[in-house]
Amino acid sequence: MAKFRYAAAVAAVSLLLGGCGVRIPTDPSGTLDAVQGGVLRAGVTPNGEWVRMDENEPTGSEIDALTRFAESLDADVEWTVGSEQALVRGLEDGELDVVAGGLTDHTPWTNKAGMTRPYAEATLADGSTVELVMLVPLGENAFVSALETFLTDEAARVGTAP
Repeated sequence: MAKFRYAAAVAAVSLLLGGCGVRIPTDPSGTLDAVQGGVLRAGVTPNGEWVRMDENEPTGSEIDALTRFAESLDADVEWTVGSEQALVRGLEDGELDVVAGGLTDHTPWTNKAGMTRPYAEATLADGSTVELVMLVPLGENAFVSALETFLTDEAARVGTAP
């Protein structure tokens, strides 16, 4: 009888949340909804092959990936170039949606920004390998889920998955 009550309670809560339009994962600040059909505000910091500045325009493998991600969401990209510290502040202040620049899973910014799961491995000049991540606003779970899914598919497509 207790199992039946528990199952009935779970079903009732599921119906209530479903009827309210609750989506899981969710973005408290609505990042994914704002980007879809709008603008992906991407902060980048120059770092090796991942982000370079060519004639005042960012280029590189992460620029290409973010451009394709924006296209998949029918969005344009607005680039902001700066230091990691300034870009993380932009995430915290709601001015940026994502930060890239050859960041690794050992980034010191995890207390101020969310981090994607590693999406690619890279070999450094000293022969060591690192796993690459991007930073996102804390708590924007639907957005990070969409970005991670895209990055994982992209890494598998080009053969850089960890």
